[in-house]
Amino acid sequence: MQSTFVYPHYDHVPPTDDGARHPVVVVGGGMVGLSAALDLATRGQRVVLLDNDDTVSLGSRAICFAQRTLEIYGRLGLGRRLLAKGVTWSVSRVFLGDRKVYEFDLPAEPGHEYPPFVNLQQYYLEQWLVEACQATGLVDLRWGSRVVGAENRPDAVALTIEVPGGLYHLTADWLLACDGAHSFVRESLSLPFVGKEFRDHFLIADVVMRPSFPAERWFWFDPPFHRGGAVRLHRQADDVWRIDFQLGWDCDPEVEKAPDRVRDRVRAMLGPDVPFELEWVSVYTFRCRRLEKFRHGRTLFLGDAAHQVSPFGARGGNAGVQDADNLGWKLLAVLRGDAPEALLDSYDAERITAADQDILASTRTADFITPKDEAARAYRDAVLELAEHHEFARPLVNTGRLSSPVVLPGGCLNTPDGGTWAEGLPPGAPAADAPVLCDGREDWLLRHLAGDGFTLLLFGVPDEVPAGAVTAPAGRTRPGAWPVRSVFVSPVEADGVLWDREGLAAARYDAQPGTAVLLRPDQHVAARWRSFDPVAVAAARRRALGIVGEERQRIPA
Repeated sequence: MQSTFVYPHYDHVPPTDDGARHPVVVVGGGMVGLSAALDLATRGQRVVLLDNDDTVSLGSRAICFAQRTLEIYGRLGLGRRLLAKGVTWSVSRVFLGDRKVYEFDLPAEPGHEYPPFVNLQQYYLEQWLVEACQATGLVDLRWGSRVVGAENRPDAVALTIEVPGGLYHLTADWLLACDGAHSFVRESLSLPFVGKEFRDHFLIADVVMRPSFPAERWFWFDPPFHRGGAVRLHRQADDVWRIDFQLGWDCDPEVEKAPDRVRDRVRAMLGPDVPFELEWVSVYTFRCRRLEKFRHGRTLFLGDAAHQVSPFGARGGNAGVQDADNLGWKLLAVLRGDAPEALLDSYDAERITAADQDILASTRTADFITPKDEAARAYRDAVLELAEHHEFARPLVNTGRLSSPVVLPGGCLNTPDGGTWAEGLPPGAPAADAPVLCDGREDWLLRHLAGDGFTLLLFGVPDEVPAGAVTAPAGRTRPGAWPVRSVFVSPVEADGVLWDREGLAAARYDAQPGTAVLLRPDQHVAARWRSFDPVAVAAARRRALGIVGEERQRIPA
């Protein structure tokens, strides 16, 4: 019994451009770095990507991909592949000792292309990302390339790279540091984290087995097979199960990773009659911290290089992918001269807000799973005891608040609401999907929100929409740059519109006939109005590109 995944190994190609300058260099060929490179390449930008290894990540690592992340990968052409290969789940059970305290269901909301969560080992996604990057012809993937020097200069970043043949040098107009929790780039710039590290260790065991457990998320406190600790169980593809064992702070991680010791733990959990094989073992520590800023001159930090949270809320990997989604279009706008360099300051403002929300949620989870003192432990245990019989206590049980999309802060790129809104999606919110019919075919709304420009959603009967809305004004940049494309969403069937037959699109956007919603290239709401106004649309587009008034001004963080 073994996993069907075969690790690919990529050839190192000796560099021939010593001393060259490139517009964008990405350091780190993991999930976040590859996602950032693919995002830029799908928009037509050439990228150099440096990775010190020659294969994809070992082990499951980030396994739980949230709906918003799946939607981003849908735009990048990989969403359906994740859905087909991964394991979809909705039920979570919580145990105290050998008793089930309670269970809860996270059913998928009807009318979305992607479910709330999909479990899949990170190595599958990284292999697909490599293939997608190669297919663009715009990503120069350089394996076996270790960055050993990084110097921020006023107009560029100077890099020294170690390869099997020695050292060579590159200069990057912009450097994306996606080199993980132990980022060399971060250390070379002497950038400290703010936040904290919890005094606890957790063992990850990827186990290949075919037990009778359903595809659910199970979490134990103080089970009979692991007294005094917590255990989490998740199913992944290919009969690989992820098990996390809480070890405590005083353990020796190297001793705990010994295969025989891990097998003993798993066998105590499963019983003697369930055959299994170990695929991967690792030990990690709860960390809830981030850089004070994600942009440092010409260097921008993404993923674990910028922020670190506990894995129990499925936040770390999802947050890194959403970093790339937020940054890609902004960096390209700056590179093309369509936006001021200060637009990149909004990456700090928006993604630090998201990181702080993740850190707060993860800190609360860590405090519940790993109480700081006896009073906190007494509270935790009382909550678990009460949750078995009383509904009011169940929301207090915190085994990880699952990743949810972030509404980006106002006062940055968002235009304040025009008109009166009861509900719907405010400026800064990610777009909501909905089923539509396009020329008689079943389709999804998000597929029509282009990533190469802005999208103006116009709700209502097409004949009643002002003619000027068909091509919204481009604003004050070079002709054709970051255009606004109109998409009509109609309650009736007609040629050239998306038929909102079930009314879900109108309901999710709180749309009335005449409502207009402007969406950024990353599918976040930039502005909305109760009626179309070409001047207001042009102004909102300029604001979303960081162009304030007649001058390109610095964006407040």
